[in-house]
Amino acid sequence: MRQLIRITDPDDPAIVEFTNIRERDLTRSGGRFIAEGTVVLRMLAAAHHAGTRFKAHKILLLENRVDGLDDILSAFPPDVPVYVASGDVLDRIAGFHLHRGVLALGERLEPPPLNEVLNGLPQRALVVVCQGLANHDNAGSIFRNAAAFGVSHIILDETSCDPLYRKAIRVSVGSVLTVPYARGGNIEALLQTLKDNGFAFWGLSPAGKTSIRALPNSERTALILGTEGEGLPPHLLASIKTARIPQMPGLDSLNVATAAGIALYETAHAMGLLPDL
Repeated sequence: MRQLIRITDPDDPAIVEFTNIRERDLTRSGGRFIAEGTVVLRMLAAAHHAGTRFKAHKILLLENRVDGLDDILSAFPPDVPVYVASGDVLDRIAGFHLHRGVLALGERLEPPPLNEVLNGLPQRALVVVCQGLANHDNAGSIFRNAAAFGVSHIILDETSCDPLYRKAIRVSVGSVLTVPYARGGNIEALLQTLKDNGFAFWGLSPAGKTSIRALPNSERTALILGTEGEGLPPHLLASIKTARIPQMPGLDSLNVATAAGIALYETAHAMGLLPDL
């Protein structure tokens, strides 16, 4: 039975990373992040066990949630401390009512160079590239879509938000911890790296020249998504091949996460990445 450490003081320095988590931004301090909820905790346990991309530092639980989490907690090594607190103390630590009662502090390990990652992907691979993605809800939804449709890797440029924000992880239902990704670099350099690794890439736009269902067959395909509202910049669209999702007239565009889900399904299906159920 794992030893539990009881917290009675919301200002206890042992759990300082969890205080006022609604306002906290841990991602700027060494890639640390807050994971919230049972499903995400289970994914963090699996990622920590794999030991390649993420590790866990500590866990904080509502005292009446412990009994139902024995199998997940046992997946973490003994050196990951588990703290428990009453509902009142936990709410004072978090700064709001935390009805899930499950928190963990994780850290992303330093990823390998993007060129190395892309070179090591399967011959048949689907990649998502995000340029200027600013909304954490959309980021989380794109990761969830990517997990559903067999995406091998997500690339976020230097102007995109960090998917390790608590809200993005929660919206992704933990998929940020399961879908490999890289973040950084300008979009032109990223596309050149994709080209060097044999990827055909398509910019998704309502004004795209080719229907998403008519993309030429390619074993290595990347779909490029732009910022919310404005989409991909005109100069970039003019320099690459573009694809569109046919839709009824009168609507300017789809939400970027919705468009990503549709485009990824169509592309993954055409590439034979989805199970035939």
